Amino acid sequence: MPELLPRKEFCKNTFFGYTKEIEYDASGNPVYASLHTEIELQNKTLKNKIALVEVFLTKNGSDEVILSRKQKMQVNPNTIDTAYVNLTLETPLLWDVDTPNLYKLHARVTDLGVFKTHFVPSDFNTTDETSVLFGVKTVTADIRHGLRVNGKSVKLKGGCLHHDNGMLGAVSLYDAEYRKISMLKKIGFNAIRTTHNPPSAALMEVCDRLGMYVYDEAFDAWGIMKQPGDYNQFFDSDWQKDLTRFMKRDRNHPSIVIWSTGNEIPERGGMNNGYTLATRLAEAAHRLDPSRPISNAICSYWSGLDDELNEENFQKILAEISGEAASVQNADTGKNDTSWEEYSEAFTNGLDIVGYNYMEDKYPLDHEMFPERVILGSENYPKEIGMRWPMVEATPYVIGDFTWTAYDYIGEAGIGKSVFLDPDDPLLKMEPFALMSHSSAFPWRLANDADVDINGGLLPQGAYRSIVWGSDKTYLYSYDPSVFGKTELISSWGFTDVTKNWNWKDADHKPVQVAVFSNGDEVELIQNGTSIGKLTAGTRLAADLPKSFLFDLTYLPGTLEAVSYKDGKELSRDTLTTAASAKTIRLIPEKTELSANGHALAYIRIEIVDENGVVVPDAAIKLHADVKGAGKLAAFGSANPITDENYTAGDFTSYRGVATAIVQSGYEAGLCTLTVSGEGFEEKSVELKIK
Repeated sequence: MPELLPRKEFCKNTFFGYTKEIEYDASGNPVYASLHTEIELQNKTLKNKIALVEVFLTKNGSDEVILSRKQKMQVNPNTIDTAYVNLTLETPLLWDVDTPNLYKLHARVTDLGVFKTHFVPSDFNTTDETSVLFGVKTVTADIRHGLRVNGKSVKLKGGCLHHDNGMLGAVSLYDAEYRKISMLKKIGFNAIRTTHNPPSAALMEVCDRLGMYVYDEAFDAWGIMKQPGDYNQFFDSDWQKDLTRFMKRDRNHPSIVIWSTGNEIPERGGMNNGYTLATRLAEAAHRLDPSRPISNAICSYWSGLDDELNEENFQKILAEISGEAASVQNADTGKNDTSWEEYSEAFTNGLDIVGYNYMEDKYPLDHEMFPERVILGSENYPKEIGMRWPMVEATPYVIGDFTWTAYDYIGEAGIGKSVFLDPDDPLLKMEPFALMSHSSAFPWRLANDADVDINGGLLPQGAYRSIVWGSDKTYLYSYDPSVFGKTELISSWGFTDVTKNWNWKDADHKPVQVAVFSNGDEVELIQNGTSIGKLTAGTRLAADLPKSFLFDLTYLPGTLEAVSYKDGKELSRDTLTTAASAKTIRLIPEKTELSANGHALAYIRIEIVDENGVVVPDAAIKLHADVKGAGKLAAFGSANPITDENYTAGDFTSYRGVATAIVQSGYEAGLCTLTVSGEGFEEKSVELKIK
């Protein structure tokens, strides 16, 4: 039988649909959407073929055809050709992060027969069909309106994501990605950056369905090596093929708003023909997808210039920055130094949006030098969001900020740690860069630089970011009384070391500091029912963080409460409570039913609680987890960044009174039981249904 593409395993990558234009009425409601589709067909026979291409649209979850169009075309022997089919959709439901409306775009291809000097109908009428999720959406970027999705200006509240899923390792399962993106949306994120390689198909589908903008990144290295064994050894021969496959795989996803051709590429200073390469990659990306802007995440010149220039630049950086400035790796050389602009200008040729890694102070100068440049903070220090975000909101040509990172990950151990030092300690003069992973001795494991820990728990950094982005909640945290009077040195990628803890041993009647994150204009602190005072916004900050309040008090066990006020009215409150001794294990499953598909996951939070059900925040209990029945224990552990315990062994120590078990379904229906035990504790179980 003659074979006329698309083959089903290949067709999705050769079927491309995007929105060319949306027409709105006077009230701003969409009236029409002009859609463009491209379907690649391959004729593997030695005969000229006539093909009938049909494209039709359904709402996701429905079989009812809303719109369909047909197009005949000729495909010559042993060639690949493209059918172009346009559709006009009336009253379209648009896709964005708040309303992620999805359609399904279908393509059917029929072999009508041989074409010579006349048409000979086929005896076979070979037909193939495929479909892809699709969203009606337009994306533009300019200096007046910034990034616009469906004509509305959007600021990207972004987070960089590494490739792993914590205790599960590098595996990407739909439920794990769904949980991750759901948590980030609750904090206020509306965008992720897939740093620094193509993401999993599962992550992309989750972003489509939940509503999350994606900065989709192709490469972390081009032809110059960053690390032994990296992509540089394949770049020259494979970049065009790999970029094509990457973009063809992902380009139907409505969640993608920006493509990135690379991150901190060593060729950014022109070495290895880097300027020309940058243009060629941008051109290739535009050909593969003309509907979205192209970017590249560019950092300072701590590398990427020849040896002499690198040495000069390094000395300049060292001379100009202070101990409070950014790390040497990504140092901003100052507003009056234009060397970065001079070296990088040719590299930005062909880019629609220029990504700046850790160089926010350069935005005003670069806007003067390049008044048409759209700028994105493609990678930024997490603790600076309170200082930087007002500028992002007020600056049209800056379209957003991406923190490093949104979710904690395995590797770059200790990049986000902090240390408390005596005020006269000479180590206070060192660069925060010195606290990076290079100085994190075993058993440091996690980066410790994120808004969410590997178990999905909200960290103080994430709570603070949600306040900066407008949350009305109040978040109350405590410093350890043992560090009172000391000075905290925080890594460039770190955050002030506060915890949800009011269980400080041997600290009664000793001084302690607590931090409150709030959008209130006034915060009151109440200890054991007695007010110990109020602070007005801006009077005393924790770790120089805007929208924070720092209180000094005497530690007493009991209850500590922070109450936020806005215009004299209570906004919200938060509480810390001293727990009694650990009494029991509590299991909290996030769901109790799983599909028998072999990939479904259930996350079960394990808490060590006292007799009143209060989590004991200093409980470090060795726990054992076991699963019997129609599932298996995929992982078990805590969010402790410093540990040598094994996530697959079934034994792990709770961290701050908490651990997590991940149960994975099998392929058969039935019951599955997770049992958790610890020495001196009654074992507890939870039953899950696999169906």
